Amino acid sequence: MRRADDRALLIRNARICGGKSETERFDVLTNDGRIAAIEPHGKIPNKDYQLIEADGLLVSPGFIDLHVHLREPGQTHKETIATGTAAAAAGGFTTVCAMPNTNPVNDSPEITRWMQAPERRAKVKVRPIAAATLGSQGEQLTDFRALVDAGAAAVTDDGRPILGDAIMHKALLAAKELGIPVIQHAEDTRMSQGGVMHAGRTAFRLGLRGVTAEAEASIVARDIELAAETEAHLHVAHISTVAALENVRNGRKRGVHVTCEVTPHHLLLTDEEVGDYDTNCKMNPPLRSEADRQALWDGLRDGTIDCIATDHAPHAAHEKDQEFDRAPFGTTGLETALPIALMAAGGECETAVRWLSIGPAALMGWKDVGVLRVGAVADLTLFDPEQEWIFRAEESKSKARNSPFIGKRFRGRVRYTILDGKLIDP
Repeated sequence: MRRADDRALLIRNARICGGKSETERFDVLTNDGRIAAIEPHGKIPNKDYQLIEADGLLVSPGFIDLHVHLREPGQTHKETIATGTAAAAAGGFTTVCAMPNTNPVNDSPEITRWMQAPERRAKVKVRPIAAATLGSQGEQLTDFRALVDAGAAAVTDDGRPILGDAIMHKALLAAKELGIPVIQHAEDTRMSQGGVMHAGRTAFRLGLRGVTAEAEASIVARDIELAAETEAHLHVAHISTVAALENVRNGRKRGVHVTCEVTPHHLLLTDEEVGDYDTNCKMNPPLRSEADRQALWDGLRDGTIDCIATDHAPHAAHEKDQEFDRAPFGTTGLETALPIALMAAGGECETAVRWLSIGPAALMGWKDVGVLRVGAVADLTLFDPEQEWIFRAEESKSKARNSPFIGKRFRGRVRYTILDGKLIDP
């Protein structure tokens, strides 16, 4: 990872996210990759530091995305680790967790290490999420211990959910032994086969086969029962329906260790956005109903949903530029996550940061990131919650342009992203 300057970094005249007063200003000093001091503005003398004049920008722990697709190895026409992490840095993310649906599937320590090698030119920290079964075929478990030793943060079969009860039970037991979650893409593909959008009025009008809410909720219900039996950590990826959310809520009341995430696009959009076959609004899980969308907002606010994860899923233009049935699922999301989180939080910056940083770090059990205190890792994000801007395709750092938010005006923009106390080289 290339950095612009090797000196210690002094952030001067910043507001602390979650501070007592919006008028209070602080200076933050980093040294040797850690936060060395947080003092009232003017208390830290300026030596030979790299300097950021924050002018009242908010400083927060660096954002953490538990669900991204970096497409490498094997699909570099869509994205690379270098371009995907550049988009992450532009969006304020300092750590991203890369899904295993690469080519070949990341089901080995060798691929896990390859994804983290310096030759990939990552701008931010990449924590691979390795495949739970060989080839993500749902039949034979991978070597979880070897994968974790190689740097994997969790296991999942991502878009090929584990349908067999016995193999999911084994996966949960193996993951529990290592203290990592099993992440499940909650979809019974036996029920959703051929579905390309949410089963509702828009699908009926367009003549498209729909994916029911039950296809998601049934897998969540099954997995919660297995998590209860094994006392393991189940994490539900990109939850999208009222029914699945209620299953999580009820599981937690029973003491089951189940967590979940929501995407920015499921918070902001509904299935009606598909309009006349807009493939940039084709994602999996699909955009749902307004009732589902409102329930997701409520789930974030009451703490049932632990965090926001983008499910950044880049595709080449020619792949999305075809019939809706044939176009691939997915949207980019790293560069637009902050303003959508602020919108969902009603402008409360501390709440948005909890969903983007504090929550995912706590969920994963990472102690020295997702916190803003002396001694913590100096992964930081500086942002202006009031700045208005337009998301333009030509300004995106991603290799892909498949976003329903192209041309949209947002409020709240990342200004600086800092990794291990160093300003990321743009």
